[in-house]
Amino acid sequence: MAADGADGRAAPRRALRALDALNFFLADVRDGLGPYLAIYLIAVRGPAQGWNEATVGLVMTIAGIAALVAQTPAGALIDATRAKRAVVIAAALAVTLSCLALPFTSDFWLVAATQSVAGAAGALFPPALAAVTLGVVGPKMFARRIGRNEAFNHAGNAVSAAIAAVAAQRFGPVVVFWLMAALAALSIGAMLAVKPSDIDDDLARGLSHAEGREREAPEGWLRAVLANRPLALFALLAALFHLANAAMLTSVGQKLARIVGQGDATSLVAICIVAAQCVMVPVALVVGAKADAWGRKPIFLAAFAVLALRGALYPLSDAPAWLVGVQLLDGVGAGIYGALFPVVVADLTRGAGRFNAAQGAVATAQGLGAAASASLAGLIIVAAGYSAAFLTLAAIAAAGFALCLAALPETRGTVSAGAPAP
Repeated sequence: MAADGADGRAAPRRALRALDALNFFLADVRDGLGPYLAIYLIAVRGPAQGWNEATVGLVMTIAGIAALVAQTPAGALIDATRAKRAVVIAAALAVTLSCLALPFTSDFWLVAATQSVAGAAGALFPPALAAVTLGVVGPKMFARRIGRNEAFNHAGNAVSAAIAAVAAQRFGPVVVFWLMAALAALSIGAMLAVKPSDIDDDLARGLSHAEGREREAPEGWLRAVLANRPLALFALLAALFHLANAAMLTSVGQKLARIVGQGDATSLVAICIVAAQCVMVPVALVVGAKADAWGRKPIFLAAFAVLALRGALYPLSDAPAWLVGVQLLDGVGAGIYGALFPVVVADLTRGAGRFNAAQGAVATAQGLGAAASASLAGLIIVAAGYSAAFLTLAAIAAAGFALCLAALPETRGTVSAGAPAP
């Protein structure tokens, strides 16, 4: 048994190792095909089959809408169910099978449908993984453990992208589909290694219980989510972050496909992902270790600043080496955001019993921003070129920085409205 997580709860070392493996293997499954979708449709299907940056952006927007519609119900489901392991396994299977269907069709609506299923199923992963983690380690160790989760997630992305980069040279872009299938199987094995008894389902939904006091009943989710003004502001900031961030790597991938061709573009995008993920590993560990000491707001501001800088630097050169180098900044911005997101939501909902519904609600706003990002960037690329698209995304990130600086309170130590103080 590991040291106490919270409220006298000790986390089994076996469960902690299983969480490490789960985050590592699930990394390439939870986001579906990501930037590889754009490369596959542009480079393999191409204009001859009706695919360009605008149509790819539209597919990604449709899939993003399906994901965002599923976000809040996904969080509410995780709050309500004790079968969290089964939810993760079912979602992994749904995402993988949807993506494996893609090589067998080029029809726009079938592609949009498969990616919508993958997006909706993928909405289950963030609240489920955060809930399982909170249920295993408790709130006292949650920030540190989330940082470790993110580090293993990024390491998994880096390793799978490196494998894809090497294998794509020999087998072509289709290799990413088979890699996803293998990782899904390993993810299911890791999830099964966490026993149901390892997870405290009350802690997993954000209920706290202190010595000498009965556990609180969960707040109604409308009150816990919609009536929480700081949470609503955080949701707006999440939307702005992803409006600026989501299309950047996809746009780089599309640009590389035009410059160097499909095989080299797949490998270069994989290198971009590896480079960023390698940076994200130490960033996530630092955020998890220091979020309680430094506070959440200064770290979140740094994420917006780095995102704006990244968008401003991309237009300075078309050289593949430059684009890969700039992509390293994604490791800082996205690494910070990924490690802070569940921690801030946990801060703002502590004691309310609706941690996962709140995650889903904020993720809905996040998904709306991400879905709009793909179409926005695609339309700007077609109308005005890649540089204009990158600078527009940078300006959105700068606006998010200003709003965060002016309006977001420090959430460290926050107790949800209506919940007893711990």
